[in-house]
Amino acid sequence: MIAIIKYNAGNIASVKNAVERLGYECAITDNPDELRSAEKVIFPGVGEAGTAMKYLTEHGLDTLFKSLTQPVLGICLGLQLMCRHSEEGNTDCLGIFDTDVKRFPPKDIVPHTGWNNLSDVRTPLFDGFENDDTVYFVHSYYAEISPQTIAKCGYILPFGAAMQKDNFYATQFHPEKSAAVGERILKNFLELKI
Repeated sequence: MIAIIKYNAGNIASVKNAVERLGYECAITDNPDELRSAEKVIFPGVGEAGTAMKYLTEHGLDTLFKSLTQPVLGICLGLQLMCRHSEEGNTDCLGIFDTDVKRFPPKDIVPHTGWNNLSDVRTPLFDGFENDDTVYFVHSYYAEISPQTIAKCGYILPFGAAMQKDNFYATQFHPEKSAAVGERILKNFLELKI
């Protein structure tokens, strides 16, 4: 079973639908036992960092999350919450990735919305990825580039479009909204062996 973490963030149903289209059974849950026993865990979300971290902390999911040993995929807000700190609400996050989340400069057009190419892609998450493939973004905050960055994108400045450390993977873009390219990335994650 694929577990999708419930933490009162948006866009979770569309991730569930995308996983089920690929033929996998999944459940939206904040139950610690279900999260620990899941084959894979997905941590998606659209929302605000401070509110989301408050929910995770109040339900003990912050500590549980860091103890997971199966493959975990953060999406959008999920990626940002897996970083050290977010400027959004001056929020201390989970600290999986050794980088901070910043707001795009306000003088420019924010949020970053639309289809973009990636560069410097690596790891099995991007098997079959072509240089002209594009993925869909919608975000006002970005993760700074770090040693855990496995794909980059440029919007106003270069930022981490995907990250990985051990069994933890994350994408700033939305694979569930990225058509066939995103479906392939999700499939690659769901087929990972650790």
